[in-house]
Amino acid sequence: MCGITGLYDTRAQRTPDRAVLQRMNDSQHHRGPDEGSLHIEPGLGLGHRRLSIIDIATGQQPLFNADRSVAIVFNGEIYNYQSLMAELQAMGYQFHTKSDTECIVHAWEAWGERCVDKLRGMFAFGLWDKNKQCFFLARDRMGVKPMYYALLDDGWMAFGSELKSVLAHGGLDRTLDPLAVEEYFALGYVAEPRTVFKQALKLPPGHAFVWRRGEPMPEPKPYWDVRFTLDNNISAEDACEELRHRLDESVKLRMIAEVPLGAFLSGGVDSSAVVASMAGVSDEPVNTCSIAFDDPQFNESAFAQTVADRYKTRHHVETVKSDDFDLIDTLARLYDEPYADSSAIPTYRVCQLARKRVTVALSGDGGDETFGGYRRYRLHLMEERMRAALPATLRRPLFGLLGRVYPKADWAPRVFRAKTTFEGMARSSVEAYFHSVSILRGPMRDELFSPRFKAALGGYDALEVFNAHAARAGTDDPLALIQYLDYKTYLVGDINTKVDRASMAHSLEVREPLMDHPLIEWLATLPTSLKIRGQEGKFLLKKAMEPRLSDDILYRPKMGFAVPLARWFRGPLKARVRDAVLGDRLAQTGWFNRDYLRRLVDDHQSGARDYSAPLWTLLMFEAFLRNVVDAGVERPEPRIAEATV
Repeated sequence: MCGITGLYDTRAQRTPDRAVLQRMNDSQHHRGPDEGSLHIEPGLGLGHRRLSIIDIATGQQPLFNADRSVAIVFNGEIYNYQSLMAELQAMGYQFHTKSDTECIVHAWEAWGERCVDKLRGMFAFGLWDKNKQCFFLARDRMGVKPMYYALLDDGWMAFGSELKSVLAHGGLDRTLDPLAVEEYFALGYVAEPRTVFKQALKLPPGHAFVWRRGEPMPEPKPYWDVRFTLDNNISAEDACEELRHRLDESVKLRMIAEVPLGAFLSGGVDSSAVVASMAGVSDEPVNTCSIAFDDPQFNESAFAQTVADRYKTRHHVETVKSDDFDLIDTLARLYDEPYADSSAIPTYRVCQLARKRVTVALSGDGGDETFGGYRRYRLHLMEERMRAALPATLRRPLFGLLGRVYPKADWAPRVFRAKTTFEGMARSSVEAYFHSVSILRGPMRDELFSPRFKAALGGYDALEVFNAHAARAGTDDPLALIQYLDYKTYLVGDINTKVDRASMAHSLEVREPLMDHPLIEWLATLPTSLKIRGQEGKFLLKKAMEPRLSDDILYRPKMGFAVPLARWFRGPLKARVRDAVLGDRLAQTGWFNRDYLRRLVDDHQSGARDYSAPLWTLLMFEAFLRNVVDAGVERPEPRIAEATV
């Protein structure tokens, strides 16, 4: 696990400035504190920060082929590198290291751009082929590892594992993209391929591109996508057996390391299933890490302890105070873009705890998306059955009217919010799902933004992100469609981003057995009835784990990894949220309706409404402006680009 960065001259063969490349590389020291190296040649500069996990003695980067015509910097792990190495050796390639990095170099020599088809793991890498005079950039299928890049005004392409390395170059235009800001306030993150800065981009998951010097900037091309066929007639019993086998294989591959290894254990189904599998394939007790909360409403530590006791793990627990809100500015600097998932706070803390004991930790991330665990999935399927009962020509006007006239009841559980249900019934399936996951929904964003900002948007709505992905989904099955949407948006932009930054801030590698792409492909063949049955989500995973975990773990209500925002904003953070949301920094942008901002704060702090999620989103945007934008510009007002959709 590492941090990578680099510069590629797209126009000529200028020699990169070593001081600039060093600065870019140093900005990601936290990702790889063990070693740091640069490679510079005409037209190219590569930087690497190393967190040593495999082949500690000889796995240094940048790494080259035998005649040094191919060079690579790589972040991630290739879990099938041992079998891939044997295949390449049989083809005549000689290895000088025992690292997975060298496998990629020789795979490129053997198969060119299709080398990514051979890679099973999490990865992002930049590869230069001097003989072919091309630069190859690639990212793993599920977007576990990040990749940012930008074509700068002077013709250099800068790239890195984190946006901060591109910012450290000094040549990035820091003009903000209004479309990215719209996406942030809708979703809580900026969706791929945008970044908050107009000039910079994220390489989408499962994409790669080849850039030949002198040619225009290429469009990334997909090399993989999940296809939901739902045509597997396997019985539930056989599916359980198959799942246990696949999970054990995925876990075993991810336990290859030359450093201390363990797992996160929250006490939920996903992390408990991973720990149970680890215990089954390991000869040694598993190291497990949990955090407890001093607020019982958020504390799952007793369930984690139950699993730890059953499998006799070396279990480590630390208690986090429920008022652990001192990380706001730290998180803003860590994520480089506005990022509004408040569970980043406990995630940061559990990574901090884990790093005291291990260098590699397995997690249960991706389980809700892959197995159908979210409550919103079940609610969406209920609404879909209702939508299917009425033609759209009747449903839209009827329920649209009811949604407009019915009183709002944000305080009530969703099942009792008739207004929300009516509004959902009036929408298409994709519109309804987008609406259900939005932090600030369309009417709220319409009130939030000023006329000046709306003009910059040019009519753009973040719903277009979901519509574009839905058009490529290849399925109209209600559950499969929204799983596909989550794979492309929430899993990448929220979950994987959160875990990557929080873990790498502590030089901790996190591995993701539930996002193994062969497992994803197999699950996509299974019918909905094996994922959601009645009101039970994750049906298959829970049934498969019954021999390994107790019903108290498998069938208890889901708690989530949350923090008490509503209470914070009416108590210890009352003054801070008011000062941030109503203060000068947001006002100076000219992008927000100040009367609406005041209403959000007043209504929340009076107890009339729960606006904790929108207020956190605004709080983190203000922190981003102070900690990232203000750090790189002299004037206080950030520039915003004209809209180009």
